[in-house]
Amino acid sequence: MIKENTRPHDFKLHTEQRAIKRAMFNYSVATKLFVIEQQKKQKEQLHKMIEEEEIRLLRKEMIPKAQLMPFFDKPFSPQRSKRPLTIPREPSFRLMRTKSWNCFPNTEFEA
Repeated sequence: MIKENTRPHDFKLHTEQRAIKRAMFNYSVATKLFVIEQQKKQKEQLHKMIEEEEIRLLRKEMIPKAQLMPFFDKPFSPQRSKRPLTIPREPSFRLMRTKSWNCFPNTEFEA
């Protein structure tokens, strides 16, 4: 009795499947990071453009502009004030003495 040669069956290792899944996962993570980085760059670029525009407007405002010459048709003549003069009066130290020394009942400096 002669035996026939055995033929090996094709088989797939689980490691190959895992390697494919891992490659797909790595690709998806890389694309997400790339998209996030692009969005971040766009935000920075937009922020930079806005900042530059604000600086440009501020510089434009800071440029000195010529003012019109005043009219010298009517010369300035100062006028006396209509308010009455203040009348000086003596300060009343009596009220200050009673208020300040009443805080200390046993003082020797009473008037």
